[in-house]
Amino acid sequence: MRQLLALGLLAPLVLAGCSTNSAAASPAESSNAAASANTPEPTAPAPPSSMVLPHIDGEKAYDYTRQVVSFGPRYLGSAGHAKVEQYLRSKLKGDDPVEDSFTMQTPVGPKPMRNFIAKFPGTKAGIVVVAGHYDTLYGRDDFVGANDGGASTGILLAIADQLRSQMRGKKLDGYSVWLVWLDAEEAIKQWSDTDSIYGARHLADKWKNDGTAPQIKAFILEDMIGDKDLGTEDEGNSSPELRKIVYQAATQLGVQSHFFVRQNAMEDDHLAFKKVGIPVVDLIDYNYGYNNSYWHTADDTMDKISPQSLQMVGDVTLLTIRLLAQR
Repeated sequence: MRQLLALGLLAPLVLAGCSTNSAAASPAESSNAAASANTPEPTAPAPPSSMVLPHIDGEKAYDYTRQVVSFGPRYLGSAGHAKVEQYLRSKLKGDDPVEDSFTMQTPVGPKPMRNFIAKFPGTKAGIVVVAGHYDTLYGRDDFVGANDGGASTGILLAIADQLRSQMRGKKLDGYSVWLVWLDAEEAIKQWSDTDSIYGARHLADKWKNDGTAPQIKAFILEDMIGDKDLGTEDEGNSSPELRKIVYQAATQLGVQSHFFVRQNAMEDDHLAFKKVGIPVVDLIDYNYGYNNSYWHTADDTMDKISPQSLQMVGDVTLLTIRLLAQR
């Protein structure tokens, strides 16, 4: 992901609140002063106080992340990349995952890539997509990406566990949920429109062409969401109405102080889906360490992330899905 402009820390909103390997910059966070106005009060219906709220297992999400990070760097063509793909196959084998294999032209020639999609059918027409990327900085053998690539992989696996428990052989009560592990978010040489978010660009075009895009009610991106000091952006390229629903979920769960704490506009995987007309929201904490000092460095390790942060983001994601189905 890449930040668009460096923006000074703004006052918290009413609501509550990757480029730099010179050779291989990750896309996704950009800050733009005009990108995000104060978000209005949420309008989505609040769930009744008696409702049992959904929860993921934060410790399990952390353990999944730890296992992914143990494979080492996971850039295209690396041994770690192959290992994490095999790990996803083993964890998702009961879900009949779709392996979306394709080849994209890159600055170093054509590269094979693969997105993984696990589909959980619902009772209501429509799809909510929750996505994250599993690759790390291209060619960087010192970078294991615990937060940037690892946490997004692990949290999706924990969400999958929770969705399975909801189904019990039946359908989800509400929209279908598709979990997507995106490949090749990071740039090969230098972050640009053509050298970044390869898996997202491929899949967005595919869904546009095969008629899937109009069925998608929301695309929720999880990126850099494991930071012990969690505080996600009020991300200006996200759909305003969807941001309101996410904030409603965070408020209902009592964790709103960790969401939408800075105005920012990011270049990230969600932009490819926004371009084909899908409502999107990017849940991303782009202040990782003092002045974002851990981002894209060898310091992005497991000791910098926490089960509690993964728990908060996973729970907010699940409640957002439920609120969307109530509309």
